[in-house]
Amino acid sequence: MIKKSKIIWLSCTVLACMLMFQACKKDQPPQPVPAPVQPANVVSNQAKPIQKAVSSSLLQAPALNQFDFSNKKDPFKPYVLARPTRNTPNETDKKVQRDALPIHSFDVSKFKLIGIITGGRENQAMVIDPNGKGYVIKVGMTIGNSNGKITSITSSGVDVLEQFTDDNGRVRKENIKITLPRKQ
Repeated sequence: MIKKSKIIWLSCTVLACMLMFQACKKDQPPQPVPAPVQPANVVSNQAKPIQKAVSSSLLQAPALNQFDFSNKKDPFKPYVLARPTRNTPNETDKKVQRDALPIHSFDVSKFKLIGIITGGRENQAMVIDPNGKGYVIKVGMTIGNSNGKITSITSSGVDVLEQFTDDNGRVRKENIKITLPRKQ
């Protein structure tokens, strides 16, 4: 015995399928819209305008950007502009000396190399300043009062690159090599 709910569901499904197939007929062309009918008693006495032939090169291309944003604010410009402060060379030298680490207090040639460690992830070296304080240095660190950058540490010594401006205003580079003292 079939339940009433199954019969209702089955009949609704069949009805929906029939409506769907009935609405999907593609054989019928679309119906044209009828043109408006003009009253017969109105006669137009106006002469119809004749279009003149115009060369396509004389026609102007339509404007791509129809909007003018020249007087609008730039949305990507920051509200506050950070202006760099201008320091005289004496002020910057005092600032560097105040913020300098002890390793930046002496000239690079004043440091003594006492040991090199190789074979690990990166080579390291130990140097001593004129006061007797030791520092472990790695490649990329700065050393000396001219901010010399350590470029390489090899078993023969430490290479330091110093950049400075000479009297003519040119940037000069100087390679300094700190070597181990010879055994006596």
